[in-house]
Amino acid sequence: MTNRDSKLSSQEIQQTLAALSSGWKAVGQTKINKTFGFENFKAAILFVNEVALLAEAAAHHPDIIINYSKVTLELSTHSARGLTVKDFELAKKIEALKLGRE
Repeated sequence: MTNRDSKLSSQEIQQTLAALSSGWKAVGQTKINKTFGFENFKAAILFVNEVALLAEAAAHHPDIIINYSKVTLELSTHSARGLTVKDFELAKKIEALKLGRE
């Protein structure tokens, strides 16, 4: 794979996406997203707060949409105008966080 800040090719995106748990989807060649479901609004907000801490530590921030008990996270590297290794690294950390809450 390439340097962490380099834009990934279509093939690299598909290969790296396949290594993530189910539910992550590519949005064109520039973003990946996933919607997570929770018992209620409070649980969704607690998850968002934990994601925010991960994002701050990584200096890489997702777009977040909260719809009652659902949270959609969208990852992209704006400086690369596409997807980089950093997006997939954060997605893996988010998955580990979600698994730890179940």
